[in-house]
Amino acid sequence: MDLHITQQVLLAGLIIAVVMGAVVNKTNFCTMGAVSDMVNMGDKSRLRAWFLAIAVAIVGVIILEYAGMVDTSSMRPPYRTAMFDWLRYILGGVLFGIGMTLGSGCGNKTLVRIGGGNIKSVFVLVIAAFFAYLMTKTDFYGVLFYSWMNPITIDLAKLGVQGQDLGSVFAATGMADAVTMRLILGGLIAVGLLVYVFKSEDFRKGLDNIVGGLVVGLCVVAAWYVTSGPMGQEWIGETEMMDEIPLGVGSQSFSFTNPMGETFDLALSGGNKLLITFGVAGLFGVILGSFLYAIIFRKFRIEWFTGLKDFAAHAVGGTLMGIGGILSMGCTIGQGVTGFSTLAIGSMMAFVSFIFGSALTMKIQYYKLVYEADASYAAAFITALVDMKLLPSGMRKLEAV
Repeated sequence: MDLHITQQVLLAGLIIAVVMGAVVNKTNFCTMGAVSDMVNMGDKSRLRAWFLAIAVAIVGVIILEYAGMVDTSSMRPPYRTAMFDWLRYILGGVLFGIGMTLGSGCGNKTLVRIGGGNIKSVFVLVIAAFFAYLMTKTDFYGVLFYSWMNPITIDLAKLGVQGQDLGSVFAATGMADAVTMRLILGGLIAVGLLVYVFKSEDFRKGLDNIVGGLVVGLCVVAAWYVTSGPMGQEWIGETEMMDEIPLGVGSQSFSFTNPMGETFDLALSGGNKLLITFGVAGLFGVILGSFLYAIIFRKFRIEWFTGLKDFAAHAVGGTLMGIGGILSMGCTIGQGVTGFSTLAIGSMMAFVSFIFGSALTMKIQYYKLVYEADASYAAAFITALVDMKLLPSGMRKLEAV
């Protein structure tokens, strides 16, 4: 039976995501875990795996674009938009970083944990999906954020810059066209990341981290090719002529917060097929891939909340992930790898903000754990900022441990 082009694209996205879900489960690729290892143990191996994924994704995208093999003009979300919502990336990234720490994992890891039998992550997914739905399908974003964020948004087009990606910014100087500048600058960034990643002997010996970073990066590139290459262009062209256009058609790769909201919308609709997006297919693909790995290798384990405090932390985490992920226009995969691969400055800002929000939360949790009742949240917060060298040492409230 011949599949319609939309079904072909969704099936391709599902298959790629199944591979990602299985490999992430097997290798324990985790962006929140990467920050945790760095903050709590000084181990940057999983952070290097994240950087490896970014480098691979950058290389793949700049080569595909320079060779004319993809058309990213209808990019979803608009990573390279000229409307530079700088505060949105920072605030959303920090909120998401806090949320993923409280919720025991980013969007991608939440899906992987669900596939492995973690019921807590199902709860986080439902909460995050609900708030992502509110942010995208109701006036929630407009009431809480748009009115005060929009006035400080920078319209780069008024400055003669066609987009916020590094290629467009440097192309505005007349040095070369945007695609050529992306090839040059993206190549330099990718080489720099790869040198940093592989200069570590411990990382070179860790096959799981190498495989995890490599596969995640390649999956992001594969998704870009599916939705932006010949199949993607046929998909966009054919759906534009349909009476009822499916949701979410356009050049894109993997991101998981907005698809959570789309999945919530799909559930409310009673299963309207027009609401099954590439992102929704990717979301279910990651869960399925993780589940298959867990079943085949007997890693499936049911996990539930340890108590009311654990429940509350995950509820707050899911809330902040849903709000922060939409506000920053992506999660640690959606902005931290997919968006980064477009060389968008906003994606890079979100990436740094994810790490900051997560690291700050971990430090506060650590001081509260060590000092218990003797440490207020204010004291732990100030001390954490001192540890991160964002405040002078004289302001330290708690002794370093």
